[in-house]
Amino acid sequence: MKLSTLDVTVVAVYAVSLLVLAQWVSREKAGHSKNTSDYFLAGRALPWWAIGASLIAANISAEQIIGMSGSAWVLGIAIGAYEWMAAVTLIIVGKWVLPVFLKHKIYTMPQFLEERYDHRVRSVMATFWLGVYVFVNLTSILWLGALAVNTVTGIDLVWGLVGLAAFATAYSLYGGLKAVALTDIIQVTLLVLGGLLIAWIALDEVGGGAGPLAGFAMLVDKFPEKFDMIFTKDSPHYALLPGISVLVGGMWIMNLSYWGFNQYIIQRALAAKSTREAQKGIMFAAYLKMLMPVIVVLPGVAAVMLAPDLEAPDKAYPTLMNLLPAGLLGLVFAALIAAIVSSLASMMNSISTIFTMDLYRHFGNGHKSEHHLVRVGRLASLTAIVIAVIVARPLLGQFDQAFQYIQEFTGFFTPGVCALFILGIFWKRTTANGALGTALGSAIFSVALKLFWPELPFIDRVGLVFLLCIATGMIISLSQPVEVHPDAIEYKDVDTATSSGFNIAGLGVVLMLIALYATWW
Repeated sequence: MKLSTLDVTVVAVYAVSLLVLAQWVSREKAGHSKNTSDYFLAGRALPWWAIGASLIAANISAEQIIGMSGSAWVLGIAIGAYEWMAAVTLIIVGKWVLPVFLKHKIYTMPQFLEERYDHRVRSVMATFWLGVYVFVNLTSILWLGALAVNTVTGIDLVWGLVGLAAFATAYSLYGGLKAVALTDIIQVTLLVLGGLLIAWIALDEVGGGAGPLAGFAMLVDKFPEKFDMIFTKDSPHYALLPGISVLVGGMWIMNLSYWGFNQYIIQRALAAKSTREAQKGIMFAAYLKMLMPVIVVLPGVAAVMLAPDLEAPDKAYPTLMNLLPAGLLGLVFAALIAAIVSSLASMMNSISTIFTMDLYRHFGNGHKSEHHLVRVGRLASLTAIVIAVIVARPLLGQFDQAFQYIQEFTGFFTPGVCALFILGIFWKRTTANGALGTALGSAIFSVALKLFWPELPFIDRVGLVFLLCIATGMIISLSQPVEVHPDAIEYKDVDTATSSGFNIAGLGVVLMLIALYATWW
């Protein structure tokens, strides 16, 4: 399929507008040059709407739009649990976790770990995150994005990789987080508008032109198995989403690790004007997450009827784009590009922040100026995206459901990350050695269970490894002499009070989640 002249014009207008806006918001007052707070945390001045929009723009990319739609083609709406459970997780993070980080005024998650434990924990986790961000997250976003571009336009995958990388670099490299976050409102608007548009048209097509509601009813009638939210043990998909564990097991650990302790995500909230502003932004993001399955899951389910013979599940969403007329195709394609490049830019900024503030800044003993650190951060961003372009195809080219690959791979490490922070925040007795044991135990326990208990669903494995990591950290800490770390957190001194508006909005999210599972159980 080729883009028409009108489609190309729409995409070009979007691209030019984004580049111009990014340069405008990145400008500095006369006589002022960017310091590390400006570049990595947008001067700690982000408003709630920018925080909420940027959280979603960073999160929703080709990994979700392409990967989750592909999984929905196979599994049905049950895959939407990742989105709906994330909405509740955001509320938990906003109330009980984020106030701790904002009180400490940190730049990065490894920095927090150094302040709470010691430099060894910071170095281990900073190195780990850099590896995962470059070789898993950045590469997956690029690869799935290039796959979508190839399907829609016919552009060669290599040129798609290079083009997406160049675009993300062009609008984010100079301005840093401020350029990314303050332009993400455009990205999210396009993402939601384009996603709803393709869902509407796909469902209308299923219904034979009788409207999206008729199409939805027809899908429920013809493919009831695609609307099972909880899989039983006799389901062929049980290993991917193991029954009630989706609601009470390892998915909570994966979500808490991703939304609460992941630099790539939490960096936006760390840049807030205040705790209340950050909490409003997180609630905005939670409601957007409740909407996301309509955008990234329903099209995949519709493709079961509209494109039943796909050669690979991840082709579902790009194939549905063939239904769009000229002009609208350009709009949806621009929305897809927006989702990809905003995530790429966010990931690049987080990589540069961790490398610069947690590793490079501690090399040697000489003084490193703010201007020098910003320059190093830009170089780190550029290096990371170049590496990702080179390794994307070798790493991901052989997978037909990249979303599931990403979830399972990260599931080896997220239990330890989650346990590490929970012990550090809520148990003063945790020692640095206990923290290291917790972090290293995650990989050891995960690999052992994968080898010796291969039939254990990976979500259940995540939950079990989390408990083992907590036990490991506590045992090691208790085996050492009683000595509370001087920077151990007095949680009772952390202000976790939230406004009535936050509490009411949070209750609304919980009630919607209950209604969804009560209806589609």
